[in-house]
Amino acid sequence: MRAVSARCYGSPEVLRLEAVARPQPADDQILIRVHAASLNPYDWHLMRGSPYVMRLGGGIGQPKDPWIGADFAGTVEAVGAKVTRYKAGDAVFGSGGGTLADYVLKRETESLAIKPATVTFEQAAGVNVAGITALQALRDHGGLQPGQRVLINGASGGVGTFAVQIAKALGAHVTGVCSTKNVELVRSLGADEVIDYTQTDFATGERRYDLIVDNVANRSISDLRRVLQPQGRLVIVGGAPGHWIGPLALPIKAVLFSPFVDQPMGMMMAKPNHQDMQTLADLMASGKLIPVIDRTYPLNEVAEAMRYLETGRARGKVVVTVGPTGG
Repeated sequence: MRAVSARCYGSPEVLRLEAVARPQPADDQILIRVHAASLNPYDWHLMRGSPYVMRLGGGIGQPKDPWIGADFAGTVEAVGAKVTRYKAGDAVFGSGGGTLADYVLKRETESLAIKPATVTFEQAAGVNVAGITALQALRDHGGLQPGQRVLINGASGGVGTFAVQIAKALGAHVTGVCSTKNVELVRSLGADEVIDYTQTDFATGERRYDLIVDNVANRSISDLRRVLQPQGRLVIVGGAPGHWIGPLALPIKAVLFSPFVDQPMGMMMAKPNHQDMQTLADLMASGKLIPVIDRTYPLNEVAEAMRYLETGRARGKVVVTVGPTGG
């Protein structure tokens, strides 16, 4: 089978499409034929080994695990003797390691769910990292309640497009922040208000929010606190680029600042699990959540797909098609 690797750190040119042996499922595993996978900032951070602190766990001189990709959607090809939840032919989506490949192995207890018939494989392939991040940021870390006001900074990106829709499904009043070209997109996702940051500075306005989900980390802690309610929460999801600590800079400041103020603040990392994948599947099946795809690329153009993702201009998700896609 084919699989995308990065056997050294660097630019998208280090990505290689290799021929490797097709895996065989053990008794408790599922073999899935991948139809589509999506890219995340996490993937290019691993590819580049940046920020450098990531190399402490991922390999100092070169990656310990060269296989790229964390999101996928596909069809169950075969199941082990002990698997009961899934059967051959099921359309599924979820998380995994090395998902930019023709096949992946999963256990049925892991982050996996049946794909709703209402979304395509391409759409479902973009759900795992971005969708779970948005859900857990709003519900678990943000404690969002119906009727509360939430500001989503970076509302047109991968996590942001999910966050707008999930926040509305949770009953919140949603304000999205984005650039001029993305205003109509964010409004179409259900945002009650959209702030064009090229025209208006949300940090100087009079509106106060119960929760801010920051996907871009382009404002200071003091700016963000200024528009939070006295007991409001700040959840930092994204971060600014940088070679040493990069995206961790603002979250570290938030953690250091948090003990001295009443407003809880900090960074969160998504924890994929079956239950949350099922929650997202239910939202998609009900029509309350529709994954947004910016561009799709074939597997042999994965380097170009990664190059586009790194520009930071993607509206929604960047998807790589691997096998048959569509329904």
